[in-house]
Amino acid sequence: MRKVLNYNSKWAFSKETKEPPQSLPANWVWVNLPHSWNAIDGIDGDNDYYRGTCLYAKTVDKAEFLPVADRYFLEFQGANSSADLYVNGKHLAHHDGGYSTWRVDVTEEFKAVTTPLVVVAVDNAPNDSVYPQMADFTFYGGLYRDVNIICTNESHFDLEFFGGPGIKVTPKIEDKDADVEIEVFVKNPLENQKLVYTVKKACGCVVETKELPVTDTKVNIKIENVHLWHGVKDPYLYTAEVKLVNGDETVDEVSAKFGCRTFRIDPEEGFFLNGVSYPLHGVSRHQDRIGKGNALAKEDHIEDMELICEMGANTIRLAHYQHDQFFYDLCDEKGMVVWAEIPYISKHMPTGRENTISQMKELIAQNYNHPSIVVWGLSNEISMQGSDADLVENHVILNDLCHEWDPTRLTTIACVSMTPIDDPYIKVPDVISYNHYFGWYGGDTSMNGPWFDNFHKVNPTIPVGVSEYGCEALNWHTSDPKQGDYTEEYQAYYHEELIKQLFTRKYIWSTHVWNMFDFGADGRNEGGENGQNHKGLVTIDRKYKKDSFYAYKAWLSDDPFVHIAGKRYVDRVEDVTKVTVYSNQPEVELFANGVSLGKQTSDVHFFYFDVPNKGITKLKAVAGNCVDYSEIHKVEEFNQDYLLKEKGAILNWFDVTEVEGHFSINDKLSDIGKNPEAYEVFIDMMKQAMAGKDEESEKGVMNMMQGPMAEMMGGFTVLRMSGMMGTMGAVFTKEILLSANEKLNKIEK
Repeated sequence: MRKVLNYNSKWAFSKETKEPPQSLPANWVWVNLPHSWNAIDGIDGDNDYYRGTCLYAKTVDKAEFLPVADRYFLEFQGANSSADLYVNGKHLAHHDGGYSTWRVDVTEEFKAVTTPLVVVAVDNAPNDSVYPQMADFTFYGGLYRDVNIICTNESHFDLEFFGGPGIKVTPKIEDKDADVEIEVFVKNPLENQKLVYTVKKACGCVVETKELPVTDTKVNIKIENVHLWHGVKDPYLYTAEVKLVNGDETVDEVSAKFGCRTFRIDPEEGFFLNGVSYPLHGVSRHQDRIGKGNALAKEDHIEDMELICEMGANTIRLAHYQHDQFFYDLCDEKGMVVWAEIPYISKHMPTGRENTISQMKELIAQNYNHPSIVVWGLSNEISMQGSDADLVENHVILNDLCHEWDPTRLTTIACVSMTPIDDPYIKVPDVISYNHYFGWYGGDTSMNGPWFDNFHKVNPTIPVGVSEYGCEALNWHTSDPKQGDYTEEYQAYYHEELIKQLFTRKYIWSTHVWNMFDFGADGRNEGGENGQNHKGLVTIDRKYKKDSFYAYKAWLSDDPFVHIAGKRYVDRVEDVTKVTVYSNQPEVELFANGVSLGKQTSDVHFFYFDVPNKGITKLKAVAGNCVDYSEIHKVEEFNQDYLLKEKGAILNWFDVTEVEGHFSINDKLSDIGKNPEAYEVFIDMMKQAMAGKDEESEKGVMNMMQGPMAEMMGGFTVLRMSGMMGTMGAVFTKEILLSANEKLNKIEK
């Protein structure tokens, strides 16, 4: 019978050594897994986190640790982004792709010596063949998920097929019943062995058991009056178990939880689950945390899921890579409808095609049994530097692969905002979604709904969704929120407007907020806290739910609540101030120092009260049986603690010389772009910031900044834009910015 032994404790770790040692080093640092060497420098800004090769080493005391077995496998659930395995000095395997499980047969090496030495060289250095290479998140290096030793009989269920579980379950709904096909993959079977298939209900009761010869690796079991998996309303799961039996002995066993459900996506009516309209509204999720990077514990995953459930979401886009199997299990158990994708993102690399294929095979092989997953994501914003024939062909190959390996699910892509709506590559997948930031990077919030109406009119047969939308917010505050100010108040306003536009259009098959949580993006220097993307509805430490979190909770959650927004915005200068209240109850009454300011009803769950501001005002909101409290203070001067301050910025806006009637780097990109002379200065500045980068990257970024990307970011000043361009490899110095500003100061508007 197989045994799975956790192998996480006390690894020797080194950043300096590049050659695998022949014995366990005594002078390396000791670490426990999961571990990332970028947990600190991957989230502090300046895009200078360590990217290279690090070594992990550990011995195996067979006498104390390993049972006697025929075969031994090492299992790595996440090694970012490439890894080489050495055992007893012998190179056994190389793996490219930092987010999937891979296993290696180490039997001969483990049996050869008393204490085998395992060394793993993990590398997250830039290259031109392994995705991702350019994206707005930190590529944390390390052995950041579990490492296990799996001990098996010579006859066992396959462990080496793209990291899959060795069992494949395909339910097919037929009226009120389900026909469940169970397929297993057996290595080294013996003629007299048998396979025992069992399907169980959630209570553990057996639906049916079948005993068959070992050659019968595929069987169908019928479930009468099947209990459907119906999302968050009823995420019912069955279990399929298969035993490999030799006489009276079970030599190996695999199992998989599965759900029975149907779904379809209609270009007019949206998403349907089990034949019933089931609008999908939820979030995207990155997997990192402050001080941990990607090295999360199960408790972290559970807390993330609890917060997503509290908000009332029923769908999650697991971006931009394969997530931990434990989290997919949580999605099954909680009823989340899932978009799963590979990190084919931002920069198409002609030399990376094989890696997109291998990562897609791993994603499907390892996640086929999860009922939560409904679409395989082929790519994200991959046409950022333009679309060409090779990019389209890569998508056709991936799309065909997905349908060949999994005919039960659909394919999708997340298009960057400026992708033309007639681009050939958007015709490849079954459904598509767009990443739009109108109201943050450019345009205004009112543009979102009409854009989708136009797309739907031009492409009425293509189901379209919203894969990303959002804006950044930190602990900055104002009573007059403006686009680009990073205040919690503007983020709340933005999401109020987007909710009203997106949730009321039935044809939009799904909406996914970018992002549920703030996350590490070491190339960003903006917003006053460098190294993060702050579009989350919850802070990266999961300690604070921003007001926008409650705007979604008001629309999506059935649990009664009321929330007074602006709790961190206490000091206010105006005599009468607006206070926003969110609730999923039909009526809200607000009290100021015990005096009712009236009752309000709202069909959009947002309630706005004008509150007299004098002295200290204690606020109380009442909605049904729900109560929430807050307070505001009248002050004569604006509290400077609420005003955006850049942390460690190369330049602050007030350090920039401005000449009346002339341009400066404090001007918006949209205004700079209208003046040929000023625009030439901007392009020259960009070239200086990209100097020294590889020719392809420099060309790609320059093409973007002279095209639709620049138009999309038109609402940002040149200075603010420079703080975000580190994610694309640009390096701005104080000298580059001041030189550009001096030239702009000489150009009349």
